[in-house]
Amino acid sequence: MAKVIDGKVVAAALRVRVAAAAADFAARVGRPAGLDVVLVGDDAASQVYVRNKGRACEEAGMRSAIHRLPADAAQAEVEALIDGLMADERVDGVLVQLPLPKHLDEQAVLDRVAPEKDVDGFHPSNVGALWLGREGLVPCTPWGCMRLLDTAGVKLEGARGVVVGRSNIVGKPMAALLLRRSATVVMAHSKTQDLAALCASADVLVAAVGRAKMIGAAWVKPGAAVIDVGINRTAEGKLVGDVDFDAVVGHAGAITPVPGGVGPMTIACLLENTVRAAWRRAGLPKGELSI
Repeated sequence: MAKVIDGKVVAAALRVRVAAAAADFAARVGRPAGLDVVLVGDDAASQVYVRNKGRACEEAGMRSAIHRLPADAAQAEVEALIDGLMADERVDGVLVQLPLPKHLDEQAVLDRVAPEKDVDGFHPSNVGALWLGREGLVPCTPWGCMRLLDTAGVKLEGARGVVVGRSNIVGKPMAALLLRRSATVVMAHSKTQDLAALCASADVLVAAVGRAKMIGAAWVKPGAAVIDVGINRTAEGKLVGDVDFDAVVGHAGAITPVPGGVGPMTIACLLENTVRAAWRRAGLPKGELSI
């Protein structure tokens, strides 16, 4: 039976450390660290995500603000809002809630967020820093996955890692993080041949493809660590991952559940990135940030 990696427990412990670091920052600088979220339109899921992020910020002792624009907001209006946040010294981190309405140029909007305030880790400068092994802000979901692997004691050096999914948000940065830890990494996607056999060769398998229960027991090497990033809703309204948890849990060495695995870590790592961004912007000593 696999070890079930409880993301709620790991995230709660990280949030305690983040709150302590946020309090330390406020004491040194004289103001709280601040996260500002840009929400365009009235997508129901996005409204919930943004509300949860704001509440988590406040619970950690940080300032949170949500800037709402209508669904028909023009590109120039969105960019002007972001420019204002870049100029505001109280703002340490900016997050643009995705997806944006289809008439907007999403990449141009994301690129408008300066690297030092880019707590999502999406700016080309932060992406480049990640692949070059330099300091920068790392995308929250893959960073959370790495913390879960470490908590479970998964050996990464020399391990064969397979990442199913090649998105800029999860798949690509996940591969970069595994490479940084000396894993041998293969990225798989919809065009990959013999995908099942490739997955079954992995010591560490990360599923981030967005297809409910696609990965069954035959796709998983006995004893492998399985990180399920997928969040899919069935016809009955149940949340499930990309991995068939019930089939794989008796086969893998460690596995994250859905819900309760990677999801809680994404918000916890967003809070961590916000404190890190605030700390760097204030010029505080790197070695004294205790996260």
